[in-house]
This record gives sequence, C-alpha cells and structure tokens, in this order.
Amino acid sequence: MIASTIENRDDLLVYLNAAMALEHATIPPYLTAYYSLHSSTNSDAAHIIRVTAVEEMLHLTLAANVLNAIGGTPDLTRPGFVPSYPARLPDGEDDFTVDLRPFSPEAVETFCKIERPGKAPSADSRLVKSPDRKTHFLVSSPTAEQMRFYSIGEFYEEIIEGLEKVAANDPTLFDGDPAHQVGPEYFYSGGGEVVVVSDLESAQRALRLIAGQGEGLDSGIYDADGELAHYYRFRQLQLGRYYQVGDHPGAPSGPPLSISWEDVYKVKTSVRLADYPAGSELARVARDFNADYGAFLALLTKAFNGQPEILQESVCEMFRLRDGFNRLVCTPLPGGGGLHAGPTFEIPPAAGPDAEASPGADETTRTVT
Repeated sequence: MIASTIENRDDLLVYLNAAMALEHATIPPYLTAYYSLHSSTNSDAAHIIRVTAVEEMLHLTLAANVLNAIGGTPDLTRPGFVPSYPARLPDGEDDFTVDLRPFSPEAVETFCKIERPGKAPSADSRLVKSPDRKTHFLVSSPTAEQMRFYSIGEFYEEIIEGLEKVAANDPTLFDGDPAHQVGPEYFYSGGGEVVVVSDLESAQRALRLIAGQGEGLDSGIYDADGELAHYYRFRQLQLGRYYQVGDHPGAPSGPPLSISWEDVYKVKTSVRLADYPAGSELARVARDFNADYGAFLALLTKAFNGQPEILQESVCEMFRLRDGFNRLVCTPLPGGGGLHAGPTFEIPPAAGPDAEASPGADETTRTVT
C-alpha cells in the first residue's frame, strides 16, 4: 500500500487549500459555457449548467469550512488560486485539459470528464507520476513531488484518510474559530446542504458530500441525498434525455432535452488578454471583467473569514457578472474569423482580500435568472 502523503496539520492545510482551488477551477469554464448561450435558447442546458455552478460554490464552501475547522485561513485572492486556462486534470493514467469554451459538444465532453467518477485500480495506483516538472495538474499532490492523483475522487480520499490519521495523533486538530464556519442558513443550493465542521466526523461528511455530488468515487447516478450526480447531469446533454430513478447509467428514460448547438456565441477557446488589440475598448472591457471577478473572490474570502452572512450575496454577485460576460461574448474578435471575445480570468495581482466589490455588490440582492 502506498505511503500516505499527509502526515500532519500543515500537510492538511496545503491539501485543503488545493481543494478550494480545485473546486473553484471548474466555475469559470461552466460560466463561460453558460453565458455563451443565446438569450432565451437552450433552457435545458442553461439550467443544468447553472445549477451545477451553484453547487460548485457549495463545494467551495464545504472545503473552506473544513480548512477553517483545523485553523486554516481561506484566501481566494492569493496568487495562483485562479488557474491559467487551459488547465490540466487527471483522467486515470492519462490527463485532459480544461478550456474556457462556448457551449458545444466538446465543452460538454470536458464537463463529463471533470465530473466522471474514477477509482484507482489499487491503493498503490492512487498516485501517478507526473510527466515532467513543468506540467501542473490541479490535483497534483502538494506534498509528494511530481506526483498527481489518479482522479479527483482519489484526491479527496487522500484528504479524508489524512484527516483520520492526523486527528488520531492530534486531539487539538479541530481548534479553528467556530465563528468562521458557514452554516446552512447562509447558503442554499438546492442540492446538498452546508455542513458545519467541528470534528472528524463532520469534516469527513463535508468532503464526502463534495465527492458524492460528482467528482468522487463511483457512488451511482444519484448521490446520498437523492440528487443527480454532476457527471450524469452532463451525460443527459450527451444522451438527449433526462434520467429517472431506476435508470441504468447509459440509458436515461425521462423526457427528451431540447438542445441547439448553433444558438451559441462562438467564443474563442481559452482566449487571453494578448488576443485583444492593445489599447482597444475590447481589451478594457476584458480587464474590467477580470477586476470585477477579483472583487468577487475578495468578497468570498471575507465570507469565509468571519463574515458568513455575505456568502449569499457573493453567490448572487457571481451571476451579476453577466453584464461583463455579455459585453464580451456578443463582440466578434477583430480578425478572428467569426470567433467572439470572452473573459480571460487573468486576475490582476492587485486584487486582494480587501479589494472593493464591483458596483452593485452592496445593492439589495436581486433575483438572478
């Protein structure tokens, strides 16, 4: 059996910070696909992607609760928290890249790969050798050099087992400030509930909720709460039908989904600021969006550090970025051959935990559609 890569509290802190970065890393690709849809079209796809993005916020919150419970300090504004896209994720012995793409069969295939359960063939194959020092994986081991995990599910299993090991030797492990816990009264996602973490059992329950909703080891079509796992939500878009209770994994029998792959703005894949003409209005809008996204992350950082009451506002703020998205995705790239602009998520270094939220952040919460 392979040796544990988690030996102490410091190892757990590093792993849980990595877990938060991992959970966030799925949100920009989901939002890019969501906002690339033409208004009032593809309602089935829009609903599936939107609900999944909100549940990724739930996962981010759960990881933050576990980190806070063992005395960590969540910081979504730290350098490198937002990955440079395309980013790499494991796919068993191989890997794949996660791009910022418009809604398309390729995007849905990537989403299925992100959420696909993956159990290593044996305990000794949980960790896989990275190909080289230059390749960064979102689920690399932060304590074992040049090793990545076989799957996201195995990454979480490592943390769950590490918590048990460290807690057995450190009775003060869960000494974090209870005031920094986000309770269920501060967040509602529709699928799963926030777990307040105060001990080993609640910490493992929170992490298993993350895993069970989509990125874990195979727990079936529905999670423990009876919610359709993320992987199977996206499979519905590939198979053209909704799942019903009792269905086999590859054969949903529910109502058909209506999908139009053409009613989409053809956003340039993983567009960068360098793709926009220097000094152009388009470049300015892209930079403004990045600054607004940095302010959104700063708002979340405050929510996870003793101000949980602003978390719901933060979730609404994520969808208030819609205007910035629309200004970009509706605009053809000069000389882009019909491709459109899009957010780059290159967050400026000046964005820190004390950054001011974008205009509207302090307004009364609006209904988001």
